[in-house]
Order: sequence, then C-alpha cells, then structure tokens
Amino acid sequence: MTKPTDQCRRNGRKGKVSGEPGASALTRLDRRTFLASGAAAAAYAISSGRVRAAALRPEKEELKLGFIKLTDMAPLAVAKENGYFEDEGLFVTLEAQANWKVLLDRVIGGELDGAHMLAGQPLAATIGFGTKAHIITPFSMDLNGNAITVSNEIFALMKPSIPKDASGKLVHPIKAETLRPAIEKLKAAGKTFKMGMVFPVSTHNYELRYWLASGGINPGYYSAEDVTGTVAAEALLSVTPPPQMPATLEAGTINGYCVGEPWNQAAVFKGIGVPVITDYEIWKNNPEKVFGITAAFAEKNPNTVLALTKALIRAAMWLDENANANRTKAVELLSKPEYVGADRAVIANSMTGTFEYEKGDKRPIADFNVFFRYFATYPYLSDAVWYLTQMRRWGQIGEAKNDAWYHDTARSVYRSDLYLAAAKLLVADGKAKKEDFPWDTDGYRAPTSEFIDGITYDGRKPNAYIDSLKIGLKAKQKIDGAKVIDG
Repeated sequence: MTKPTDQCRRNGRKGKVSGEPGASALTRLDRRTFLASGAAAAAYAISSGRVRAAALRPEKEELKLGFIKLTDMAPLAVAKENGYFEDEGLFVTLEAQANWKVLLDRVIGGELDGAHMLAGQPLAATIGFGTKAHIITPFSMDLNGNAITVSNEIFALMKPSIPKDASGKLVHPIKAETLRPAIEKLKAAGKTFKMGMVFPVSTHNYELRYWLASGGINPGYYSAEDVTGTVAAEALLSVTPPPQMPATLEAGTINGYCVGEPWNQAAVFKGIGVPVITDYEIWKNNPEKVFGITAAFAEKNPNTVLALTKALIRAAMWLDENANANRTKAVELLSKPEYVGADRAVIANSMTGTFEYEKGDKRPIADFNVFFRYFATYPYLSDAVWYLTQMRRWGQIGEAKNDAWYHDTARSVYRSDLYLAAAKLLVADGKAKKEDFPWDTDGYRAPTSEFIDGITYDGRKPNAYIDSLKIGLKAKQKIDGAKVIDG
C-alpha cells in the first residue's frame, strides 16, 4: 500500500471522523491456544524480546472504525484527536453507525475494521446468538456509564415508596420494588409496563433485567420460538436505539429505559423523565463497552491490532489522568456533531463526575464514567463469564453448560494476551508505568457482592452463581412454550 502523504498525515486528525498506549506473560495461558493466531504469535515475540517496538509496522495502515453516539466512545475520539493513532502509524476514519446490529454486521462484513461494541456483542456473536461470527476484543473501553430512567408519570407512582433521609432527599439506590404500584396500576387499566433497552445482548438489557429481578419483577425469558425475551414477563423490554430513547419516552411508547449517556441526562434537561438508578449502583464498576474486531482480522493483521490497542490504552489513560483533569476537554470534543453531538452541558452532567437524578438533584458520582483506573481497559475473563451467565439466566443460551464451557468461551473472545502485549510495548516506550497493568492476574476478578441485591458473584463458579439468583433459569431448566420446565 502506498503510504499516506505528509499532507494526509497533517490533516488526519481533523479530516473525516479519523487513537494508542505492555506484554503477555504466558504463565497462565495454554501456550498452544495462545500461539494459535498470528496476533498472539506477534504478541509472544514482543513479550519474549524477539521483536522491538520500533520494528512493528501495521499490516493495514488505513482503517475505518465504527461507533454509536454515546459518551463511552470517547477513547476512539481521543485517540484520533490527540494523534495517538498516528503515533502508531495508523490513519483512522471514525464513522457513526445507525444502531448496534448495523455496526456488528459491518464489522463482520469487513466494511468496518473494528468498532466500539457492547461488552456482550463479541460473546453473543461467537456463540451464535443472533449473527454467528468469531469476534474478539483486546481492549475494554470503560466501566459504568449507564442509568435507568422512567417517565414522570411512573416516577410519581414510585415516589411514595422510596425512603427519604433526614433532609427529605430520596435515598439512593432506588430499589426496583418501588415500581410495583406503577406496574399494578397499568395492569388494572389493561396496559403493560414497557421499557426500552438498546440491544438484546447489551449491558443495558442485562442491567435492567438484573435490577427488575432484584425487586421481584420478572423481565421475561428468551426461547428458540420467542426471541423477543418476553415469555412470562411482568415488564416488556424492547429495543430502541440510544439517541431515540428520550423522544420514544416522551411519545409514551415506553414507560422508561436503560441507556448510556448522554440520553438519561437528556431526559432531565427536557423535563420528560427521571433517572432512578445508575449502573454503578446496580453493579459497582461493571464493564460496559469493548473494542471489537473479527478473529480473522486479528489473524491477518497482528501488528495492526497491537497498534490499535496501544493507541486506545493511551486515550483511556488521558481521560482518567490527574483525577479526571481532562474531562472538560473531553466534553468539548464529544459535543462535536461528528462524535456524540449532544449539548455540552448534557454531556458534562455525568462525564465530569456528577449525575443529576430529579431536576436540581445533582449528586457527586466520581466513578460514573471510568476509562482507565481500576484496570478498566483490561478484558477480564470474569467479566465475559458474567455476561454469559446472564445469557443463560434469561434463555438466550437455551441449554445448560458446564463451567469449563463458560471459561473456554470467555478465553476465546476476551483476549488479555493481546492487551498485555500492547501494554508491555507502552511501558518499554516510556508512555505508561508498569504498575498501571495487572500483569499477574489469571483474568478473574476477586468474588464481589457489590450488586444491588448483595448476591456474591465469583466468575470461577458460573453455574453456582446462576443457581444463586432468585429469578431466572437454573441448572438444566429451559423454556417450553410459555413455561419454565426442568430439562
């Protein structure tokens, strides 16, 4: 390929909507599996000192990457605007996509080289729920960042059941059982409680379902015959693209939704709804988006993958460094029409460490958006396993699987080997510190009970976790028609 001209290099950061920042220890990976792909082989060569960073040249220099207009696409925008992609020899065009399905299909079809994806999308595609394709991720884009919003009418019915503190302010987190009066009133009027989420395998779907179920409200099951996910549902969940959420709520088509920013704060600014809980309050420091590519792309372009991952790590570092000192600049950047395109004040409401619930009730949530701290960019296997447990819990995985299946599936998609190889290069370049990365982890976070219902999640024991949840499929249960039966 002819290299771009110097003029192209100078214009790259401001042209079409066009990221960067060590290495894999093989001690905790099956070496034969690890070396099975070209990207992994390149990573091993780097980690063993056989290839110097300066010798790495991307196989593909000109790339088109996709995203959805949400604030958590920020690492892509920052990597482009700050020149991190160019530092790695990459010339990137960023292109907004209409919805998550279009985005995934275009990555699979090769129209996009990679994209900002829902954390569950690569897993679902790889196991064949919906579109079948082997998608991997070498980079986790962020933690937290979502919320659940309800209409003013629904909130008025919830409010009498929500406890207040001594000053008269509502006590957070707000539990889902406070929705019961609204659900019963709608039912008495012959109506159904309806909520929007962005995609069947989105974090938003699973967080919304988790919150509802924690309050004793069944959000319904998926089956081979009914892919709407509404079997035995007390609340009907349906797909709505993120930017359309506020208008759909205002029109009365849905009673609430779960979405990323800035679309919850947009409801507050418009005066049409009230965010009642953030995902940070449902599962503290939960994984949210990932950067997804096909396994075939990684096999064919191993150096390109490492270059992309380096650029994105550097962007995430910039977003969180010096106690979020760069967030105001990030808000300015994201407000551009080619990125998120929402009003700066709306984006800043959450991006700068606060969150507004009812109008005027703005509270500090320093970790509402996390891009690098807490090892946010590392693709933990336990995060992947959690998504798989929720797919099984709600019937998207129709048959019981043993624990080994969950671990093997997670390992084939969440590629921490590639991430650590890129991280090692950054450390060698002097662009990151060794302590910034979890070199010695086996890929599983410590068990945690920091969920809205206090139930402990241990990623090493997926089936035991599934069985501990009060609502949802367990053991060998499956859906038969409109019923849950034992397999």
